[in-house]
Amino acid sequence: MLLASHEGMATLVGTQKSLDELLHALLELEHDAILAYTVAIERLEDITAKHRLEQFRADHQQHVRMLEAALESRGKRPPYHGDLKAVLTQGKVVIGNLVGDRGILMAMHSNENDTNTAYERAVGRADLDSELHALFSEHLEDERRHRRWIQDQLETLGGAPRREPASEEYLGRKWG
Repeated sequence: MLLASHEGMATLVGTQKSLDELLHALLELEHDAILAYTVAIERLEDITAKHRLEQFRADHQQHVRMLEAALESRGKRPPYHGDLKAVLTQGKVVIGNLVGDRGILMAMHSNENDTNTAYERAVGRADLDSELHALFSEHLEDERRHRRWIQDQLETLGGAPRREPASEEYLGRKWG
């Protein structure tokens, strides 16, 4: 049930009004991603996939350090944990374990869709200075690389079809 309920829930990260709120939300999302990767790594059987997810988790840990520094430079205190979504993300990975590596990777693909969406929104903001734009762009490239690798693995395992999630522009036309 938790898997199905989170699948339909899109991230709102990137829609915050202020940059401080955005940085805070991105940090929470990154902490959630680290937790999800930790759970996935523990449960995966494929050694190569474990190693790759360890690299991706390290990317998220680096993102946390960089986002914390950005928030601190603005005189704000960074969060040192994820939010309620952490429970959902961990739940998705645990449920994914019921169907093996493929299920875990499908859960991680959904999580990466959220981080991609968040950074796409962040990069598109008009109120960014060049430093934050560069930081968010770098993180977005990492997230795209993570999602591509997971998509490739799912194709190999006979999982989800290789396609990008629907854009916000498309969703706005369809339901807006």
